[in-house]
Amino acid sequence: MTEAIIHGVLLAFGLILPLGVQNVFVFNQGASQKTLVRTLPVILTASLCDTLLISAAVLGVSVVVLTFGWLKITIFTVGFLFLLYMGWVIWRSEGTVEQNNQGRLSAKQQIAYAASVSLLNPHAILDTIGVIGTNSLHYHGIDKWAFTIATIFVSWIWFSGLAIAGKLLQRLDQTGKTLTILNKISALIIWGVAIYMGIELLKEVG
Repeated sequence: MTEAIIHGVLLAFGLILPLGVQNVFVFNQGASQKTLVRTLPVILTASLCDTLLISAAVLGVSVVVLTFGWLKITIFTVGFLFLLYMGWVIWRSEGTVEQNNQGRLSAKQQIAYAASVSLLNPHAILDTIGVIGTNSLHYHGIDKWAFTIATIFVSWIWFSGLAIAGKLLQRLDQTGKTLTILNKISALIIWGVAIYMGIELLKEVG
């Protein structure tokens, strides 16, 4: 069981560490919200979505995405359009407290956006199916449960840490210049993922 836990933790960190849309959004909200408590909606939503994806991958349910072409195309299309919009919103956000209202989302908006960047990101879905789902096949019974819980635990800790890191940046840089630069970089990363999704969409349609 110990081997399964270590395997799950290392694998989850390997997948979640790269700077993707989900990470960027959680960090951005941590830096934008007035208090850490107000980032709970984005932390909980991102964590729960990862829990859902990991569980579906381990149980084999998420293979449906690969089986039905129309579902894959729908996810890519909606995800592509949504990321273009989100990139524009974050690009226009300023880092100062007075000007950062555009980046400071309400609880409902945080939940909707976090769910979208988590569940409408084909790259993340396919990674979860291909990597976590495949690796889980090495285990059975209690070892499989240990592997699954370990990967889920890493997600919860990671997203909480990202929000805290964003809040620390906000406190360290009262001028907001660093956050403004980060917003621009975040928007470029989001648009980059959108372009990738657009290319994949053209491949699927073609």
